[in-house]
Amino acid sequence: MAATKMGVPDAEAPETIVWQGKYVVAKVRGRWEYVGRTRNIRAAVILAVEDGHVLLVEQYRVPMGRNCLELPAGLIGDEDGGEGEDDLIAAGRELEEETGYRAAKLEDCGEFFSSPGMVSESFTLVRASELTKVNEGGGTESENITVHRVALGELADFIAQKRDQGCGIDVRMLMLLGEKILAGE
Repeated sequence: MAATKMGVPDAEAPETIVWQGKYVVAKVRGRWEYVGRTRNIRAAVILAVEDGHVLLVEQYRVPMGRNCLELPAGLIGDEDGGEGEDDLIAAGRELEEETGYRAAKLEDCGEFFSSPGMVSESFTLVRASELTKVNEGGGTESENITVHRVALGELADFIAQKRDQGCGIDVRMLMLLGEKILAGE
């Protein structure tokens, strides 16, 4: 059941589109300014953990002005005519495109929001397993993705090294580090 909006300032204010591009839209509702995806496009984020290793990708992100370490991910239904694309099909396609691994099993772990005070975009977290390497990955011709297969026991050190090298670290890395952070390690 959805939470009630009654008594929440600006919840019932009209939404105004300030600017819209092909993929992103900036909106105002009352005092709130936020961005979202056009055409209700969402993303699939893939958690590919198997044999004590996790697949990560590193790529240059223009908004940050530097490389970012991330879980493999991609947009769902972003191509013309792709409205209604299945989340798991998109996740499988993106995993193979970005990492070169194909998953025999894809599991929907639910819908999440990464920065709900500023972005309305959601993503579906997909667990990928029974992985087979089918190519080198690296993304499409417009992407330059580096694939990292990292041992879970070395993950915290790997992330620290990447941070020291000036690489941005996606918030989803917290999911992989959570137990150690909670334990104070």
